[in-house]
Amino acid sequence: MMDLKQEMKERCAYIEAALEKSVPEQKEFPPVIFEAMRYSLLAGGKRLRPMMVLAACEAVGGKKEDALPFACALEMIHTYSLIHDDLPAMDNDDYRRGRLTNHKVFGEDMAILAGDGLLHHAMETMADACLKNPTPQTTGAMKAIAHGAGIFGMLTGQVVDVHFEGKPLDKETLDFIHLHKTAAMIRGALESGAIIGGADKETAEQFGLAGEKIGVAFQILDDILDVTSTMEELGKPIHSDEKNHKTTYVTLYGIEKSREIAAKLSEEAMDIWKKQGDSCAFLAALTEYLTTRTY
Repeated sequence: MMDLKQEMKERCAYIEAALEKSVPEQKEFPPVIFEAMRYSLLAGGKRLRPMMVLAACEAVGGKKEDALPFACALEMIHTYSLIHDDLPAMDNDDYRRGRLTNHKVFGEDMAILAGDGLLHHAMETMADACLKNPTPQTTGAMKAIAHGAGIFGMLTGQVVDVHFEGKPLDKETLDFIHLHKTAAMIRGALESGAIIGGADKETAEQFGLAGEKIGVAFQILDDILDVTSTMEELGKPIHSDEKNHKTTYVTLYGIEKSREIAAKLSEEAMDIWKKQGDSCAFLAALTEYLTTRTY
């Protein structure tokens, strides 16, 4: 029987070591941008998205070493989005992953540039991998990640989220935000990993579909935890949705109904993993954890 916590810990350590090397310390002028980038990139966390890239690659018979640059790049993109999300013009949060947000330490100007730096370095990291191994798999993985993060994915979700802040939302608009702001990156993680591993188009699409369902369920639980958890457990301020007057599944349906919706999405993702077979055992266990977590 799989010890999921131990498995996640070992996989996380592997990713941490790679991230440490991905943005090296820089003593020459201007070192502050590297300090700011590393401050947020190496701040810990569960490393779920890069973990999914590697796990998806292995699940279809690929080597995790081939997927590692893409996993690191995805975590850089995720980190840049968090830095910018925390800015005064966005969510205006003081804490992330249990410590002061980037702009509270380095200033708003440098936080913006640190986020920009991580985004551009992510693209360079993936481009380097494509040049070293120029195949349809590497370029396909890069496109899947860029698509999930860009104007057809996370960025558009953020735009709609900001546009409607403080305004009442219907379910369709809320679902659009969740599918783009959160789920698109998780879809990109699983789809890119499957592509790198050599999966055919249909299989990669199924991995991506599972990612969408996991992503929305994950966000619904995040909304629940913003109400029910503590700052110590989450590592970031609670009741931020209420502070920013955001419509969530909790405000639309209440906590219990929201849990039911998340559970249904989780079941649908689990069905995909079952159809894919035993090679997806870790992804299935990870899905169950992510969609039922209490912190």
